[in-house]
Amino acid sequence: MPKIAVTRWIPDKALDVLRTVGEVVVSPVDRPLTPEELREFVAGSSAVVSMLHDRVDGPVVDAAGDGLRVVANVAVGYDNVDVAALAGRGVVVTNTPGVLTEATADLTFGLLLAITRRLGEGERLVRAQRPWSFHLGFLLGSGLQGRTLGIVGPGQIGRAVAARAAAFGMRIVYSGRSRKPDFPGEFVPFEELLARADVVSLHCPLTEDTRHLIDATALQAMKPGAYLVNTTRGPVVDESALADALEAGEIAGAALDVFEAEPDVEPRLLGREDVVLTPHLGSATVETRTAMAVLAARNVVSVLAGAEPLTKVTP
Repeated sequence: MPKIAVTRWIPDKALDVLRTVGEVVVSPVDRPLTPEELREFVAGSSAVVSMLHDRVDGPVVDAAGDGLRVVANVAVGYDNVDVAALAGRGVVVTNTPGVLTEATADLTFGLLLAITRRLGEGERLVRAQRPWSFHLGFLLGSGLQGRTLGIVGPGQIGRAVAARAAAFGMRIVYSGRSRKPDFPGEFVPFEELLARADVVSLHCPLTEDTRHLIDATALQAMKPGAYLVNTTRGPVVDESALADALEAGEIAGAALDVFEAEPDVEPRLLGREDVVLTPHLGSATVETRTAMAVLAARNVVSVLAGAEPLTKVTP
């Protein structure tokens, strides 16, 4: 039976799918494997089910051996996988698009509401049992009706966020590599989006072009009262520059579900009341995480059976 290495726990439903075609070995440690541990763990594998924190590159494939046929990444993004290096070694790479769209869009809009309506501040105040009383100037936030949401990256998740924003009465502008004729909003250049949006929501993949896309220059181009929401990949935002911008009052606030060096966060963001922080919860529902793992497992089954995978990544 071919060995299938699973680098961290996945739901039993997905493990059952994998066991139909091979011997499944799950990492015994509940943490990201070090590069050395990962290379040792995948040795002799025909398939690897990887997580977004696993750096899967040429040395990992070499450590696995000539029998490795597929790496199934349990994520939409695959910036942690050197797709070109794996393709050059004849290894198929797959991801899990589609199944996490609604959950991530829900979380995005939850963060948007949390930062614009100051929900985190209010919750912390109550939990700390600090004295408060209702008055008309108490913890005033920003309404959404008639405001402009700028979506950077008009993919499936960006589209789902736009639908939610429209239901709240927001206007939509978007930017990306190309215009999407059926996208529910106005296509504008990135610089114009920054200047017009009351909320900027990031949904672009992490590439060399988008790394630190939101840097000091981009933050200075945003409205002084604007908010930033990031639920895509942490390195799209320069966290140090974001802290500088908040300290200088260049923007009103930020909500982040992802970080440059997870689980570490820029220390200056941690104590700020105008920042909402969540630990990469975009896809964190039972239904969604199970669907992601099952899709990854089905991709493994397809490749080991000699068929085309359902969601193949191409270099």
